[in-house]
Amino acid sequence: AALRSRAEVDATLQAAKLNPAELLPAVHCLSFDPQAGGGECCLLQLEPGLCAELEAGRSLVIRGEKDEHAVLCSRDKTYDMKIADTSNMLLFVPGCKTPEELKADLASCNIIHSQIAGFSNNYWELRRCRPKLKKLRKLLMEDPYEGPDSRKDQTSTFSKYTTEDLLSLIQASEEEILHQLEVIDACKIEGYWRILDFDYEMKLLNHVTQLIDSESWPLSKVPLCACLEELGSLEPREMIEHILLSYGRKYVDDGEVFFEMREDKICRATAQMLLQNAVKFNLSEFEEVWQQSVPEGMTTRLDQLQGLALVDRSSRPETILLLKVEDLPEDNQERFNSLFGIRKKWTEEDITPYIQDLCAEKQTVGALLTKYARSSMLNGVKVYNSRRPIS
Repeated sequence: AALRSRAEVDATLQAAKLNPAELLPAVHCLSFDPQAGGGECCLLQLEPGLCAELEAGRSLVIRGEKDEHAVLCSRDKTYDMKIADTSNMLLFVPGCKTPEELKADLASCNIIHSQIAGFSNNYWELRRCRPKLKKLRKLLMEDPYEGPDSRKDQTSTFSKYTTEDLLSLIQASEEEILHQLEVIDACKIEGYWRILDFDYEMKLLNHVTQLIDSESWPLSKVPLCACLEELGSLEPREMIEHILLSYGRKYVDDGEVFFEMREDKICRATAQMLLQNAVKFNLSEFEEVWQQSVPEGMTTRLDQLQGLALVDRSSRPETILLLKVEDLPEDNQERFNSLFGIRKKWTEEDITPYIQDLCAEKQTVGALLTKYARSSMLNGVKVYNSRRPIS
């Protein structure tokens, strides 16, 4: 096509009844580049923080397997990706000058011929979302580590996962994945991330608490070296150190490494061990056995069991049963369906530990309950039940 002349531009302005004096003197004449891959471009709308990541030379990664909805991850955050359609066609014009740039450059009173390199009718919109971390535990639980003598470990056909594997399989940023590995007490064995089998973990913890008892060490000052010396013949030293890191806080005093044992976590694990073999447990009997089972000097309290066990105050006698938040669905609606399937009416106090992890960045438990549950009064107490019939 022949390039448009100034006379043609002026004639077009006249036909459109536009006054040239009210317009900038420069004119952009757009034409489609015959080589342009029209519609093959993808636009991504970024918030300033993500722009800064790219400008600093860091990468953004799209994660998800074929059957999963794609998410975009920076180093430490995860975003849902959704296509947003626009009613205006978006054109890509390389080297296009904006009105502001043209004002500054008044010499360009001429015609600027620009080629359109591509176009799009939509763009990807990003929304900050919770990292999808449930799968991390699920993958590692396929083959929990039962200790160095385990036959199962030598014959296991399950996949084992390195950090790289997890980064390609889990829809979360690297920092969120590494933090979650810490939360679930995973440890690296021969380069692979593993979760300890619960019975093996309890066996290790037992060795440590019995040693503390026999040496009469204060629970706030357990020496690493002595533990490794004494228990190294029973279990691998790195496992002894891992259990101390999981159930204690590490600190250095006078050049020596000590651990302050975490009472709440040890009491919680002991409760899980007692509850996992019973469907329901008489509450008062459980409380008695539980207190007798924890190390000397530790005090058991029901609030240590949030998100692990559920107390039924309405049954006679009162009972307690194991209900672990990590076994519940990750999707909001499915989580509520599952909870209302377990119990028809919940008090806010009882349900909070089981939905707290669903709260988005600035969301409260109250807002979640308003959206997914209906409230009513029962004997003067506010309770919540499902908004939809539970099959």
